[in-house]
Amino acid sequence: MENILITGAAGFIGNKVCRVLLREGYNVVGLDNMNHYYDVQLKRWRLQDLSDQERFQFYEADIEDLQILRDIFNNYKFSAVINEAARAGVRYSMENPFVYLSTNATGTLNLLELCREKGIEKFVLASTSSLYAGQEMPFKESLAVNTPISPYAASKKAAEMMAYSYHYLYEMDISVLRYFTVYGPAGRPDMSIFRFIKWCLEGTPLTVYGDGSQERDFTFVDDVAWGTVKALKPVGFEIINLGNNTPHKLNHIIDLVEEYTGLNVKFNYEKFHKADMMATWADLDKAGELLGWKPLTPVEDGIKITVEWTLKNWNWLKDIKV
Repeated sequence: MENILITGAAGFIGNKVCRVLLREGYNVVGLDNMNHYYDVQLKRWRLQDLSDQERFQFYEADIEDLQILRDIFNNYKFSAVINEAARAGVRYSMENPFVYLSTNATGTLNLLELCREKGIEKFVLASTSSLYAGQEMPFKESLAVNTPISPYAASKKAAEMMAYSYHYLYEMDISVLRYFTVYGPAGRPDMSIFRFIKWCLEGTPLTVYGDGSQERDFTFVDDVAWGTVKALKPVGFEIINLGNNTPHKLNHIIDLVEEYTGLNVKFNYEKFHKADMMATWADLDKAGELLGWKPLTPVEDGIKITVEWTLKNWNWLKDIKV
């Protein structure tokens, strides 16, 4: 069986990718630094179902630590590396831009360099739709993305360019995946859908930046995880959007949360954030052509599943800070 290294294995998307890989018969080595950007109880919950899997090994490690990474690479023969480890979140990147560059750029460089040393030919890099700020929609991968409007987006751009240089110099096969507003059960507490559902259940007014008319290409996490695993195929070097191709207004998402919880919400409107985007919309032609992938989960179904998961786990989720 092939061994796959996946970083960010306790993260929202990375954990789902681990589950898909295991289901597909791979041996999975996961690592995560278990940082406290948000409550680690969520990360532990994600890992608990994997702990008894014979084909899953977990290391608490940081991709910024080259020596620890080298030890892990020396212990296994990997056929591919999927880098899901990242500092995420547009707003927090303005408060601590240094850690975003060190993790997202230098951490990616560490992994690429070890792949070069060990002759690992396949690398999958998780990137972001935040790079498309100011571009014409729907966003195509061929668009120039040279105007990042947050340190988070800039650090992801740096990671993409470093990946291209390793493809060019060392003929590494690299899939760069630009994710579009991923949501679902066990999501990050700093993201809107997690916060809206939790606030609604608490009876706390929902903080909305702007008037709620901004649109996002909300994409269910299971769809994204499956697309990520499909991106293990040889492509040379390709940037590929993984989105839903159906933008929805934030107000529509809030309406769905109200419908599925059976509760009415109150609002606290704040000024629209300068580093946010008014709309995202993925062109998925390349994902279909190269990967045979398309999203399968309508946002109505995805929000319902997410609300149901939250209600089922409310006994401990109620204490998670957003």
